[in-house]
Amino acid sequence: MTAPQRVQRTADEPDHDALRLWLRLFTCSTMIAQHVGSALKREFGSSLPRFDLLSQLDRAPGGLRMGELSERTLTTGGNVTWLVRALEAEGFVSRRVVDSDRRAAVVRLTPAGRRHFAAMARAHERWISTLFSVLSAAERKELHTLLGTAKQAFRPSRVPE
Repeated sequence: MTAPQRVQRTADEPDHDALRLWLRLFTCSTMIAQHVGSALKREFGSSLPRFDLLSQLDRAPGGLRMGELSERTLTTGGNVTWLVRALEAEGFVSRRVVDSDRRAAVVRLTPAGRRHFAAMARAHERWISTLFSVLSAAERKELHTLLGTAKQAFRPSRVPE
């Protein structure tokens, strides 16, 4: 019995190009996250998940339930609970039990948390701007548009099983 022959794929095949694109996006995303995570740690003693959680709360002045924070930050409920406890201990967030549902808690930024996040957000924007300064404004706009198109294909109703 002979061994099965391996099918040689060429770089011109659509599947191969899609795989190369995914690897490039994944690598870029990972490198950016590492760069920003290191800068947050160095300048603020913080992390990207903490920044993301504070960012979500900044966008919701009325606060968010713990479950909503978990969904919006794409992290587990346990991780959100741990982050909220740490940020609460530092005075950056407050947690209040919902009167109509004693099992639920709404988390809000405190005034100190708003100031802290504002400083982090300014630095974050500078870092991201610097990282993408290798692209022209037109290239950034085109890349944003292309990624937006790709993002639409990732909606739950469109993703093949």
